[in-house]
Amino acid sequence: MILCWSRRRDHATCKLSNRTLDRRDLYKKTIVPGSHLVFSLSAILSDPVLLCYHEEHGHPKLTLACTRNLHTPVSGNSDPSSETPKPKPKPAAAHVPHSSQRPQHRHEVHERSESLSVPGFNPPGGGGGAGPGGASVFEITRLPLFDAALTTIIGLGMVFVGGIAYVRWYKKNVLDKIEAAFAGGYDPALELAKQHTSRPTLDEGEYEEESYGSDEIDKTLRVRRKEQDHIDDIVQGRETGHYFMLLGPKGSGKNTMVYESMAACQAEGVSVCDAHPDLEVFRLRLGKAINYEFNEDSQTGLFQRRDPREGGAGLDIERALNKLEKVALRSCQRTGRPLVLIINNVHFFKNDEEGRGMLLQLQQKAEAWAVAGIMTMVFTSDDFWPYHYMRRTGTQMHTISISDLDIMEAKRALQQLRPSRRTVEPSIVDRLVNMVGGRLSYISKIAKARDMDSAAEHMLNVEKQWLLSQIGLIPDCDDDVMDEQKWSSCSWLLLREFVKIHKEQEQEARKAIEAGELKSGDLHLPLPRISYGKCRQIMTRTDFMEELDRLNIISIDINHDVHPDSMLILHAAREVCEEEDFDEILDGVRDRIDEIESLHRTRELTFKDLEHGDKIDLSVDKGGSISSISSKRRDDD
Repeated sequence: MILCWSRRRDHATCKLSNRTLDRRDLYKKTIVPGSHLVFSLSAILSDPVLLCYHEEHGHPKLTLACTRNLHTPVSGNSDPSSETPKPKPKPAAAHVPHSSQRPQHRHEVHERSESLSVPGFNPPGGGGGAGPGGASVFEITRLPLFDAALTTIIGLGMVFVGGIAYVRWYKKNVLDKIEAAFAGGYDPALELAKQHTSRPTLDEGEYEEESYGSDEIDKTLRVRRKEQDHIDDIVQGRETGHYFMLLGPKGSGKNTMVYESMAACQAEGVSVCDAHPDLEVFRLRLGKAINYEFNEDSQTGLFQRRDPREGGAGLDIERALNKLEKVALRSCQRTGRPLVLIINNVHFFKNDEEGRGMLLQLQQKAEAWAVAGIMTMVFTSDDFWPYHYMRRTGTQMHTISISDLDIMEAKRALQQLRPSRRTVEPSIVDRLVNMVGGRLSYISKIAKARDMDSAAEHMLNVEKQWLLSQIGLIPDCDDDVMDEQKWSSCSWLLLREFVKIHKEQEQEARKAIEAGELKSGDLHLPLPRISYGKCRQIMTRTDFMEELDRLNIISIDINHDVHPDSMLILHAAREVCEEEDFDEILDGVRDRIDEIESLHRTRELTFKDLEHGDKIDLSVDKGGSISSISSKRRDDD
């Protein structure tokens, strides 16, 4: 083994070489291949040297060999300190001699022993002692094992302290991010809602000539409902001590009122989240709403901490709500008003054990936060079952029923939402309102149409065909669709009763007009209503009510009154019920269902291998009494 080194700023760079050095190698500073060593060297050793490495009694030794030019006198003194280095001549830049003109010098090697301090490597278990196998840069004591143990303890302590500091910083940062999600100015859900109304408005002539009736032209004015003031107090944090359920049919304006209240306060202290049947998706939506990453951006895995995602969506949401509770406490102490969290469309949760469990989990937090006054939760639902389930355990819950507009409000809304603002004849307005009712979504559609009568007729026809696709009757149905026809026939029993009540209301109104009690323009009838208990008796099946509510065929309010979901549904059902032979078809389907069920309950016994004159005895045991039937085969059988 040969180690070649060269002096560079009082340090030597050494390379381990396995090959024989030639003359050119004596002038090289590094030789490849080899292991790299750096050690201190006296400044007087300015000429290239060779270090010969060998082992003696298990200890490494280096032998220093100096190389000098032959014209340089070599002192016999082995002490390198006695030699005075000569100053190097400055190179001439103007004249470069040819290689053949360079003086030829011979070199020879002079060996002598030098005491060098070589920092060695520290293999595993080598300790921290001196020498190549156990040298330590920071030598604390003269005990190698103790130095190694102390170094390990210090390193582990630094990792432990660093981990604790990172975890504390990360937890504080999580709370700061959640608090920033409730700051005013920007909310993702509010920004999306604003896009619907942020387009520039057009003049009356532009509406009339270019875009009148186009779907791209949205309403520029919104109808302010009578419930809007109460919603403003809730969303802006002035209503405390309760949590709320907004219950009403689809398209009645629940979300619109919520977003208008948020826009009024720039979403300060408010956050919105939409429900979803898949709890993993709902977990992500809740995290986006409150700016919580569920520790997915954490680096605690470096410290071998358990992944919090192993518990499932339910535990993740519980952790998020716990973080939100800390933020709500801190915010309430600073601002003096509660935060508001809105969960839209909770009827999207599945009505099974998992979905009801999530609804209960949210309700428990809402109860505790409402009592403390730090957080107000608002739930919105189109269906009745979430309210029916939450009513069992809700003590601080207030329910706000959102229904369709009444007749006078619907007329004003139709005039306001008309893009051209042209005056419509009162007879046309009365006819349209009587057809579509007070549903804001329907009024908005016909108000933007060029021909409102045609648009209303089209909507009625579409609603009728959709209704038949869901609960249409099939005469002489097969036994494979018996369950579907059983549900359809029971549904039409209820709808037929609604149509019957509506006709009776019309007859009473006409009689009042003939008697002079009402004017002809006041013939505006509300939706017929039947109590929930009576609907169970009419349908003879209690489990069919929820499915009809989910399909938006019927609607159930907080008073447990059942009515058609909209006036369009009522008119569509009336057209079907007034068709020829509808009652006969409905009765025929129900008779067919009874026959199929009777066949399923009937058992046929067949006796074979009977001879003439054989007798059959049959005994039937019903509740302990035995009936005996005797029969004798006749010759003509």
